[in-house]
Amino acid sequence: MFTGIIQAIGQIRAMQAIGGDLRLTIATGKLELSDVQLGDSIAVNGVCLTAVVLEDSSFSADVSRETLSLTSLGQLNLGASVNLEKALTLSTRLGGHLVSGHVDGLGEVISRYEDARSVRFRLKAPDQLAKYIAAKGSICVDGTSLTVNKVDGAFFELNIVPHTLQETIMSEYRAGSKVNLEVDVVARYLERLLLGDQAAEMPAGGITEAFLAEHGFLS
Repeated sequence: MFTGIIQAIGQIRAMQAIGGDLRLTIATGKLELSDVQLGDSIAVNGVCLTAVVLEDSSFSADVSRETLSLTSLGQLNLGASVNLEKALTLSTRLGGHLVSGHVDGLGEVISRYEDARSVRFRLKAPDQLAKYIAAKGSICVDGTSLTVNKVDGAFFELNIVPHTLQETIMSEYRAGSKVNLEVDVVARYLERLLLGDQAAEMPAGGITEAFLAEHGFLS
């Protein structure tokens, strides 16, 4: 688990194809690795990866084909900047929100514009994730815990203050940038709880309008 508070900006140092998977070596910048052991989790752009090689200022992690297909990690190039966060401990301040490091889908930056000293971003989420995104709710974008300012269907807006722009890769976002999205885990549990005893019978597609109407949630 993570908090969505980015601890450092790293850089892709090496990319090695191994048996259809990909091994990434990431220079960790100011991220302190003295308390990290082999097998520990580090979030890279919001993707929970396992450290399989540790050096003084870098670590390596294997990325499966499944992860490459569902996240933006397969689109990275040598030298690309990435958000980094070590897994939380029981003594970690929970400054963001609970983040699992399991990406739900790829979003796209639609636009950005200056708003006083902040920058406002408009993004589009995959249609199937729209129901989990609420105004003033939490969302994780490339590992960064953020508050949703406005929602319009599958589109949502973020207001990013100067500190966040400086300490994350969001300053590099432009229209068309692909980003990893993880919705608030509470929303997912609420969806499941709404099913009650019907959860065991629910098809893989999740709650639908027809299901809600059938079970008395819609008049």
